[in-house]
Amino acid sequence: QLQLVESGGGLAQPGGSLRLSCAASGFTLDYYVIGWFRQAPGKEREGVSCISSSGGSTNYADSVKGRFTISRDNAKNMVYLQMNSLKPEDTGVYYCVAGLRSPLLSEISDVQAMCNFPQAKYDYWGQGTQVTVSS
Repeated sequence: QLQLVESGGGLAQPGGSLRLSCAASGFTLDYYVIGWFRQAPGKEREGVSCISSSGGSTNYADSVKGRFTISRDNAKNMVYLQMNSLKPEDTGVYYCVAGLRSPLLSEISDVQAMCNFPQAKYDYWGQGTQVTVSS
C-alpha cells in the first residue's frame, strides 16, 4: 500500500518542542519533494516547510523561520519536522505531502513552488497529525 504516515503530534506548551515524523511505505521518497502543510480551524491550508528530493534545498513559511527545521533521511524513507519555540498559532493538523520533483525547475524553485501552493494536487498525502500548543 502506497502511503505516508505522520506521527509525533500532540499537546505542547508555548515555548516547547515537538518533532513530527513522516514515514513512506510502498514507494521511495528519493524522487519526491516533501512538504509539511498545516490546517488550522477557520484558516486556509498553509505550506509550513518543504524540502527538495536531495535535501539540499528547503523553504519555510515566514511564521516558522528560525523555529522549525525540516530534514529527510532517504535511506530510511523518512522526513522530519523539528518544531521549537512553539506558539499557540502553530496549532493545527499537520500533513506530510509528497510531490514528484519537477524536471523543469531548480531544486529551490521546486520547494518554493510546493510551499506556495498548498492547495495544489500532489501525489501522496498523509492522514494528518494534530498539534496543539496551549498552556
